[in-house]
Amino acid sequence: MTRTATIRRETAETQVELELNLDGSGRSQIRTGVGFLDHMLELFARHGAFDLRIQAEGDRQVDDHHTVEDVGICLGQALRQALGTKAGIRRYGYCILPMEETLVTVAVDLSGRYFLVFQAEFPAAKIGTFDSELVEDFWQAVAANALCNLHVLLQHGRNSHHISEAIFKAAARCLRDAVAADPRLHDIPSTKGTLGGTA
Repeated sequence: MTRTATIRRETAETQVELELNLDGSGRSQIRTGVGFLDHMLELFARHGAFDLRIQAEGDRQVDDHHTVEDVGICLGQALRQALGTKAGIRRYGYCILPMEETLVTVAVDLSGRYFLVFQAEFPAAKIGTFDSELVEDFWQAVAANALCNLHVLLQHGRNSHHISEAIFKAAARCLRDAVAADPRLHDIPSTKGTLGGTA
């Protein structure tokens, strides 16, 4: 069974349409109007082996915040929807990823509960025209809507672009592992028997 989701979100600030296939091959078609976010999401799809299509329009005359956050909300909702009951998945994933001078660790538990630890400081406030602080806002939105525990730790790094890229690639790799089928366990990977919001 193909694990897919389609999410549409429309507010006074943004309109987002997102399609996700967890069992894809890394194909992406990303158009958010925020060039740096598009680049990061293309990396995310490629390294997660997810098929991902996003079309977004937002109030970018204000800034990029609403667009970035709402795309994160939709991606989190899509992950939760595509996983269904989560029966047979590995549930946990982690990745320690180098990106030139940068080293990042990301770990995830698809627990049905939200918690984010984000310990990564960006040396530069801007990456081109992109506000560096929006990287954390994006992953907070993803984790809160996927209902997962997500830990992002920067061991060291000098270049803000490299730090962001390492975070997105490592998140993709650990989610790829967490959503993968466990060949030994075919039921829900929890002694509670559920990985819903109260598991």
